[in-house]
Order: sequence, then structure tokens, then C-alpha cells
Amino acid sequence: MAKATVPTPKYTVPGLSTDDARKLIDLLRMRLHALNDLHLTLKHVHWNVVGPHFIAVHEMLDPQVDRVRDMADDVAERLAALGGVAQGTPGSLVKERTWNDYSIGRADAIAHLGALDVVYTGILEAVREGVEVAGEIDPATEDLLIEQLRDLEQFQWFVRAHLESAGGTLATADATTEKDGASAGGDVS
Repeated sequence: MAKATVPTPKYTVPGLSTDDARKLIDLLRMRLHALNDLHLTLKHVHWNVVGPHFIAVHEMLDPQVDRVRDMADDVAERLAALGGVAQGTPGSLVKERTWNDYSIGRADAIAHLGALDVVYTGILEAVREGVEVAGEIDPATEDLLIEQLRDLEQFQWFVRAHLESAGGTLATADATTEKDGASAGGDVS
């Protein structure tokens, strides 16, 4: 799991230097990997969720999967417009990602949602960092990431609604790993 070095593009969009484009390409490459990974993780949960909340979670995830796939496409196209190469292969994702694979298999719906809460937190923190970097270089890339940030925050809110008590306590508040989130959320036996 090592991040690859991105070469400086030979051209980019008008108004940006190729060095700034390289910084954005590097940022967007990791966002593309994260979105492709999230898409696959959401489908994995969709296929492996069980228990009394099965259908609610199963059906909640399909629109998230579709939107995350669209986000990945938008990121890949922006990356290409900047003069980069959108590496969307599984091998490049696994080689370059800086996080571990989703670790929960067949599990109770609430356990999966607890783990997804932790996944979304990691993704949202990285997108916020990306917004900050892009904001110093390019408003178009910043805007793309802000739009995705809003949608991803809403998806986490949907997940958290299942994990929150009527008093506002979040079951996964102290979780730092997917396994912690799953254990706080439900049965992972």
C-alpha cells in the first residue's frame, strides 16, 4: 500500500500551471481510488447484510452505490481534463491505497452500519483535506469535491440514523476501526 508518484502532465486546462495540475491529479487519483473502493464496499455490504433490518439497509445502499459510481466518473473525467490518467483498475487501487480492505463479512445490518460509519468518517476527512488543497489551486476542482462532500455527509447521516439513540447518542462515537464500529453497532458473529 504505497502511493505512486504522479508525473507532471504535458498540458492542462487553461489558467493552471502544469505543476498545479500535477498536485490536483495526485489528489484526484486518491479520491478516485477511495470512491471505487467505497462503491465496492457498499455493494459488499448490500450482498452480506442480514437480520431484521436487512431490507431497509439493502435498499438504502443502492442509491448510495449509484451516486458514488457517478462521483468516481466525475473525478476521473476531471483528472483526465487536467492532463492526468485516470487509473481505475483494481490493481492500481490496491497498490496505491493508504487504507485496509473492508473487514466485515456476513453480519447483522446494524453491525455493517457501524462499520460503514467509520468508513464514511475516513472518507469525509480525506475529502475535506482535498477541498482545502484544491481551494488553494482551482475553484472548479474544489467545487466538484464540495458537491461530493455534501452527498457523502448525507449518506453518513442516513447510516448514523440507524446508530443513534432517541437522546442523540451515537453508538459508534468512540469507534476508530471498522471492527470497533461493527461491535458498537451490532452482532458480527
